[in-house]
Amino acid sequence: MEKILDKFLRYVSFDTQSCEESESQPSTAKQLKLLSLLRDELQQMGIEATLDEYGYVMASIPANTDKKIPRLGFIAHVDTSPDAPGDNIKPQIVKNYDGGDIQLNPDKWLRVSEFPEMAQYRGQTLITTDGTTLLGADDKAGVAEIMCAAEYIMNHPEEEHGEIKIAFTPDEEIGRGVVKFDVKRFGADFGYTMDGGEIGELEYENFNAASAKIHVAGRNIHPGSAKGKMINASLVAMEFNGLLPVEQRPEYTCGYEGFIHLTSFKGVVEEADLSYIIRDHDAALLERKKQIVRDAADFINRKYGNIVTADIRDQYRNMREQIQPHIHVVDNAKKAMKMAGIKPKVQPIRGGTDGANLSFMGLPCPNIFAGGHNFHGKLEFVPLESMEKACEVILNIIRIYAQS
Repeated sequence: MEKILDKFLRYVSFDTQSCEESESQPSTAKQLKLLSLLRDELQQMGIEATLDEYGYVMASIPANTDKKIPRLGFIAHVDTSPDAPGDNIKPQIVKNYDGGDIQLNPDKWLRVSEFPEMAQYRGQTLITTDGTTLLGADDKAGVAEIMCAAEYIMNHPEEEHGEIKIAFTPDEEIGRGVVKFDVKRFGADFGYTMDGGEIGELEYENFNAASAKIHVAGRNIHPGSAKGKMINASLVAMEFNGLLPVEQRPEYTCGYEGFIHLTSFKGVVEEADLSYIIRDHDAALLERKKQIVRDAADFINRKYGNIVTADIRDQYRNMREQIQPHIHVVDNAKKAMKMAGIKPKVQPIRGGTDGANLSFMGLPCPNIFAGGHNFHGKLEFVPLESMEKACEVILNIIRIYAQS
């Protein structure tokens, strides 16, 4: 069997950044290069695999027993975040990590004082960036883990298992990962996304999410004669933002606490635009946050005369309500981790995953660790041993369902 490190290094060599501004599916053609490779590698293992026009690789390993076993799906995304450079990635391999700071290049360090979780990996092999790009462990670590598990299954026909489904998707980082995913064609009864962070993470709760686009229509008058006439849209936009509760900004929240987050601001005197994301694990609290935004817009409109429009749209929902009736998918993931000597860390996702959308599409799909840290940035790293353990967890889940 090929080592998981070799697979991972091969996959991260592909530039697969997605692009939010693109309207195509997938959003960037370069993602198809890695997706085509994955299809071909699966076929070379003897696994039936296809790549469709939307960039979805779907593969199926038939059951090797007549027992009734749920069909399990394992899913990862190939795209990387647009938040940091994603081409010409030069991974650095730190063997027998000594627990101290790691110099990535003359100007950039991974420092334990800033990332104390590094110390737990003393003696392990860390894969880092060179400080100029992201690494791509989000989620090519998950891809490599699934591919290694698939290769193991094909090389060990003596191990009893049910039907196993595999999917690799594009565009997760821009929120469009499963927009055109055909759950029925995929054919799994239950699924797992391998897209979490550090070793042990297990997530089946995520934010309820909405977006808000605020437009302010100002009135531009020559400043020499502006008294009583000018309405400076940029200043009004700042006033609007000042009406929102400071304590509900993400930099002041954690755990189950939601937030209202200003993500962009563009303004001149004539007009201004603000973009927000609104998040809360509790659906009722999300509705309150949305109402706070509406109330702020109403206040400004009463003060200045209908110059603000607020376009608020729901994005995704908390998958817990879909997974709770099938809680065995979580219980068996916990059991699989314990079998691998890992203490499960069940926690809410302060974000969303493809698994959340898939859960509402009829495929209950919690999220399991892929092993990486500092996603979306130049300080990203992943311990090799965490990826190896994630592969072991996949195989343990398959064994648990085969034996139940």
